[in-house]
Amino acid sequence: MALLATLLVTAITWSAPASAVTAPLVGSASGRCLDVKGGADTPGSTLQIWDCNGQANQAFEFTSAGELRTMSGTRCVDASNGQTAPGTAVIIWTCNGQSNQTWRQNSDGSITGVQSGLCLDANGAGTANGTAVILWTCNGQSNQRWSSSTTPPTGGSAPCDIYAAGGTPCVAAHSTVRALFSSYTGRLYQVRRSSDSATRDITVLAAGGNANAAAQDSFCSGTSCVITAVYDQSGHGNDLWYQGSSQVPGSSQSSPAAATTESLTAGGTKAYSLYINPGNSYWRDGHLTGVPTGTAPEGAYMVTSGTHVNSGCCFDYGNSETDRKADAAGAMDAINFGKQCWFGGCSGTGPWVQADLEWGLYPGGSQSWNANQRAFTSKFVTAMLKNNGTSRFALKGANAQSGSLSTLWDGALPSGYNPMKKQGAIVLGSGGDCCKPGGGANLSAGTFYEGAIVAGYPSDATDNAVQANITAAGYR
Repeated sequence: MALLATLLVTAITWSAPASAVTAPLVGSASGRCLDVKGGADTPGSTLQIWDCNGQANQAFEFTSAGELRTMSGTRCVDASNGQTAPGTAVIIWTCNGQSNQTWRQNSDGSITGVQSGLCLDANGAGTANGTAVILWTCNGQSNQRWSSSTTPPTGGSAPCDIYAAGGTPCVAAHSTVRALFSSYTGRLYQVRRSSDSATRDITVLAAGGNANAAAQDSFCSGTSCVITAVYDQSGHGNDLWYQGSSQVPGSSQSSPAAATTESLTAGGTKAYSLYINPGNSYWRDGHLTGVPTGTAPEGAYMVTSGTHVNSGCCFDYGNSETDRKADAAGAMDAINFGKQCWFGGCSGTGPWVQADLEWGLYPGGSQSWNANQRAFTSKFVTAMLKNNGTSRFALKGANAQSGSLSTLWDGALPSGYNPMKKQGAIVLGSGGDCCKPGGGANLSAGTFYEGAIVAGYPSDATDNAVQANITAAGYR
């Protein structure tokens, strides 16, 4: 829905066009649609969230009068009995022009009742089918943010702009290649040279631009360099430092990756990858800085390579344990890319996009054959994972140079992983139980170009828009 996407991007409150547009409204916490319960075109029917199905009871439109109409335009969303207290039921009713049927959508995706000043809210931050939608004090949380699933968010020129426009903001964003926000002007990563152990932060060339590889070349000339840190662009401070550094106390079995193993171009500009071999790993205890924990919904993506992989455990990027131990099923929520297939269900010889949920790499929702799984062998690969924390996760993959995403799984979590028990640390290049003395899971090879972790469950349209942005980045 172009209207909603534009609202989210331009950071203004809703102002209706001459002609309204009908589309579903997707909760960014649940990935489920705003839904008239039972599909009943009956005054007094309540609203809930439910799996998106394209039916009339999930189609909504803002009108020029500020109404939020549904059921083919025959009913208006209504604060029951004109009440204005938190907890008020949200229903459909015969359109009457009263203020309890007037709504506006805000820049963060929330929808506010003009009369009450309260927000449409998935009750109790619930994400399951049948969760009631009520009015509640606006709090900015993802269970109060709504976006369209039919038209990609188009704001900004970088992945994290698109995620924000879709109501699922980046809480961690990393790249050695480019800025992931169109306004980002800061550091991308740090290199350390062997000749004198001096360090240099490598920044972007311009706001929203690519890395200043020439600065690295100059600094490392005549000696060798390693990448010691990849900085978080989101503002949450989730910088990734190599395990073995003083920034990761208690780690000892990891070393920083060489800084110049692989060069590439993006949009015609030279850059370097984070080229990880066995023994290289990066980590951040991000559980206090915005990374989802417990059952909170989460999404993640990375651009990696199908030509530099192995079958060692575990080339991961995503949510991991804060104690760097294999704690429990559901303690991790990380993208895995490699040639390990623990339970079967992987087609071909790999590499595959899977979910490392701890105690298992899952190509789908169980330890069995997944007909949609496929190998991704291209030079540049997009890998995506999203998980609502209680019942559902999805895996997607694509060639990062061209084409659209393939959905590899979109369904139930494996048995024993409901609910999730995420701890909120961030790992890159190893499994979650790395790299304390006696620890393992640091045997993988892989390449990292960029990636982000987001709060909330991104819509399919947001996923597609991010993939389009990645292909437009011109990886070569």
